[in-house]
Amino acid sequence: MNNPNSPLILQIVGYKNSGKTTMLAALTKRLKQAGYTVGTAKHDAHDFTMDTPGTDTWKHQEAGADITAISSASRSAIISKRPEPLSDLLAHMRHVDIVLVEGFKQERYPKLILLRSPEDFPLLELTNAIMTAAWPNADAEPHLLPAARFEINDIEGIYSHLLKLLQPIQK
Repeated sequence: MNNPNSPLILQIVGYKNSGKTTMLAALTKRLKQAGYTVGTAKHDAHDFTMDTPGTDTWKHQEAGADITAISSASRSAIISKRPEPLSDLLAHMRHVDIVLVEGFKQERYPKLILLRSPEDFPLLELTNAIMTAAWPNADAEPHLLPAARFEINDIEGIYSHLLKLLQPIQK
């Protein structure tokens, strides 16, 4: 069921090896099981390779194309040789119920902040922190944290809290 309104956007932010990708994948699976349509976006601090050498789209990019699009009966992709702002990426996801964004820390969307250690506490100063998921050794003073606090492996608790944000989109 497509969302007639804008999708809910939730950023999952944390420092390297805090569990962002694992959290995003677990929440995606849980949301899909419940019947939601889910988009995902990731910010990569390094250069990445998405296309497989030898494929036609790889050949297009290798030949120097600045942007390459491919579509089949079941999926589509766009490869661009320039960074895209999150807003441009989200423009391709208007048809989903929720978009889970990995990274893009400085954006202003609601955030689930992953805390692995006390050194991660500066993340709590980011705009729009609505919940945290902490590793056992990341004990912060409760007054520093948003009201919605979870252990890192409490996927069901985080999912249940996310459902409250998704209430206008009943499944």
